[in-house]
Amino acid sequence: MHGGDLSVARRLFPGAPEPFVDLSTGINPIPYRVPQLSPDAFTRLPERAALCRLAATAARAYGAPSASHVVPAPGTQILLPQVAALVPPRCAAILGPTYAEHARAAALVGHRVKEVTEIAALAGADLVIVVNPNSLDGRIVPRDALLALADEVRRRGGLLVVDEAFMDVGPATASLAADLASGSIIVLRSFGKFFGLAGLRLGFALAAPEIAARLGESLGPWAVAGPAVAVGEMALADLSWAEMTRSRLAKMAAELDEVLTGSGLEMIGGTSLFRLVQTPSASELFHVLGRAGIFVRRFVDQATRLRFGLPASDAEWRRLRAALAAFGGRDLSRSAQSL
Repeated sequence: MHGGDLSVARRLFPGAPEPFVDLSTGINPIPYRVPQLSPDAFTRLPERAALCRLAATAARAYGAPSASHVVPAPGTQILLPQVAALVPPRCAAILGPTYAEHARAAALVGHRVKEVTEIAALAGADLVIVVNPNSLDGRIVPRDALLALADEVRRRGGLLVVDEAFMDVGPATASLAADLASGSIIVLRSFGKFFGLAGLRLGFALAAPEIAARLGESLGPWAVAGPAVAVGEMALADLSWAEMTRSRLAKMAAELDEVLTGSGLEMIGGTSLFRLVQTPSASELFHVLGRAGIFVRRFVDQATRLRFGLPASDAEWRRLRAALAAFGGRDLSRSAQSL
């Protein structure tokens, strides 16, 4: 189940109070303030010069060598099959468990896909995919380990794809954005998660210039909408907002830790945009929260885990605390009767 689809929540919990508190995503609940845009952003096709400025701003923000290493796209999701298709269909290995769309996209273009749980098991694949920080538990693979893997992949003519969707709140030293020269590395960066503007649909591929050019050609002209170009350039250049936001998110995540662990939940991972907890009562808790109008992320193949995003307001914090308190008379560290 992907997060963020409240139509699913309403089908599952038709009597829940509205509005739903959507904690099922890892999206910043306090978004970048969208400026008033010129009507030209809506009425004219984006000009090449504006796209070039956006690419240059993204290169500076993410630490890529230059604008020629950056491909703006209407979200990173659309890039997944195009990146996977850069390697002839052979074997794709994904470090999991993680975002399921990588496996789907690789299979879509003909790869035999395997998911492994140890980085050493990625060796030998032609297409290697690592989400870093991991979208499930925030796991960080050290930069040196990824560079060694990239060298191994390069010797066989393969490709290492590192999805850094959550790297805006990860350790900057772990990013591979500056390590693109070998041509065996593609880094994906999401705009919408950190800036809280997922509906804008903006993301980037960072790669060696020849690979970036191929991806850009496959997307075609005007792939990114004018409003996304304008907002993206402004937001990525706003370094003071980014610094302030990282600090604020860290404080919000610490508060969420207190709420969740105070309710008896075991914290097992996360980033400052989400927290992953473990409890034998996960299924029961998911339904109790849902009936209270609070939608969290569950995992079909990991039935004891739930992922919580950050509440957006004082009212949402109060509703989460109240729902957990109502459930808190039960010991969440012990097995609960399944629904």
